[in-house]
Amino acid sequence: MATITPFLAGLVFGIGLIVSRMADPAKVQGFLDLAGAWDPSLAFVMAGALVVAAPAFAIARRRRVSIMRMPIALPASRDVDRRLVAGSTLFGIGWGLAGFCPAPALVVLGMGNPKAVAFVAAMLAGMAVFEWREQRRAIVGAVAD
Repeated sequence: MATITPFLAGLVFGIGLIVSRMADPAKVQGFLDLAGAWDPSLAFVMAGALVVAAPAFAIARRRRVSIMRMPIALPASRDVDRRLVAGSTLFGIGWGLAGFCPAPALVVLGMGNPKAVAFVAAMLAGMAVFEWREQRRAIVGAVAD
């Protein structure tokens, strides 16, 4: 059960991304093109997601384990620092240029889209560079202490 539930949740999420057209790079870029032919339809998708997610997160904050008895680990920090702003900026630039963010890119990758292959490869490379830098940062911090 601990394996099938996340699979089914991911499947429903992926189908939702396809149905809402969040997995269509042209649709996403139309939404992000505020100065051009702006397409506001994805704002309704995002608003609907917030309506569902807000109460779920409010409940999750009060719990230590999920319904499936798995630990709940929500971010503890609410600080907005330079690293958060830089990462958010890079995310936004990548989303705007490619029309993908990570989850829709994986959905479209599963559909065999060559642009998704390039995006996911770049995403994985970025994650590897981040991990490498974090490890170096930890080593430098440990040596400084």
